Amino acid sequence: MRKFLLITFLFPFCLKAQFTIKVNSLPSNTPVGSTIFAAGTFNNWKANDSAFILKEIAGVRQITIPAASGSAQFKFTRGSWQTVEGSASGAYIPNRNFTYSSNGVLNCDIAGWEDLKQGGGPSSTANKNVRILSDTFYMPQLNRKRKIWIYLPEDYQTTSKTYPVLYMHDGQNIFDNLTAFAGEWGVDEALSNREKLGQSTAIVVAIDNGGSTRIDEYSPYKNAQYGGGEGEEYADFITLTLKPFIDSAYRTKPEFVYTGIAGSSMGAVISMYTVAKYPNVYSKLGIFSPAFWFSDSLFTFVKNSQLNKGLKVYNVSGATESKNMVPDMKRMDSLLIAKGLDSSSRFLTVKADGAHSEWFWKREFPAAFNFLYPPLLNGYDELVESPSIRIFPNPAIHYLQIKTPVEIDSFMLINSVGNIVYKRDKPEREPKVDVSGLANGNYVLAVFSDKKVFYKKFSVQN
Repeated sequence: MRKFLLITFLFPFCLKAQFTIKVNSLPSNTPVGSTIFAAGTFNNWKANDSAFILKEIAGVRQITIPAASGSAQFKFTRGSWQTVEGSASGAYIPNRNFTYSSNGVLNCDIAGWEDLKQGGGPSSTANKNVRILSDTFYMPQLNRKRKIWIYLPEDYQTTSKTYPVLYMHDGQNIFDNLTAFAGEWGVDEALSNREKLGQSTAIVVAIDNGGSTRIDEYSPYKNAQYGGGEGEEYADFITLTLKPFIDSAYRTKPEFVYTGIAGSSMGAVISMYTVAKYPNVYSKLGIFSPAFWFSDSLFTFVKNSQLNKGLKVYNVSGATESKNMVPDMKRMDSLLIAKGLDSSSRFLTVKADGAHSEWFWKREFPAAFNFLYPPLLNGYDELVESPSIRIFPNPAIHYLQIKTPVEIDSFMLINSVGNIVYKRDKPEREPKVDVSGLANGNYVLAVFSDKKVFYKKFSVQN
């Protein structure tokens, strides 16, 4: 929600008009003397913007929004996202919206506040495996403290296994609807569901954003209108301070091949930058609705970087989020191609109904995770591509013949978005697979043998 950095100048500039918002009633539990702010796409979702304080005129609190065209989304706050408006019981409510029109007026009633819940309010939705690592984890590069969340896989406490790790931004929104700004991503539920299918997952570490410092931390480059400039220090914090701590305190697979980073909007910007700055630390990159428009310097930085060819990148956005969203995403993808990343290492999808919102990123997260972390079977250790496995023909036409010196427990075919499209247990020594029903494209063969997983890439061309 508050991650929207796509303000109304992205809409057509015809027929600009002012718009007035009025609040006719406040909740009875509103603290005396409260200042009410409007925060939305018209001011980059700043919760305590002094230019957007509602003023009392003739007994009604109101504000006239500067002239623009198109539509806008917003919410009321008492100066922070912890004190944002909610339902009568203090639960989350969707964004308000309006369309600019000549002398337009929107009359509103504020039903409640999220920090002043009545009747106990909603309870946490975080999975039992989610815990707060620290409310005050020190960030030496920025001289700040931050709340850090961690998700541990279902079998973490009952096995001695080690796990891949995915680092994510905007931690308030990742696991728990109680702390989320606009609904949670449901990462914990998505991974728990995967584990119930007997598939491996990962440890997920989520870092809360800094509220008023969010934009500064999520871009190393300054934008004249919105700020930025502390992204390098934030990337250093994750890579040089937080990751070493996680690797020492938990049973992780610390190597490049097992480490990922993901985020949305400005979180996608800092994720891309971090991977480019530390190309041998992160092999998995999740890009959700990237705000690449924020600074052209990121494109230059990626172009001049030495990306690791073992990088896997998943890109997703909505078709109508903004006029620059998809072109910028494709422009960045072209840079990755120029850096040598082939089609099996990159996936880019644009969804017609996609929106710059948590519900969209929640829906798309499982597919992104499947692509970045292929669904191995629990109890097996991931290995890199094995030269000892022979598959032919490649590209496969109608069938795929598999030859390997190891005895196969099972094998599966995984498509380009990480979905299992074929699986066979206890096959014959040299199995032959009918692929005539598979769509043309790139696939991975995963062979499970003696607690190991061996990979081989191939394509289908029927």
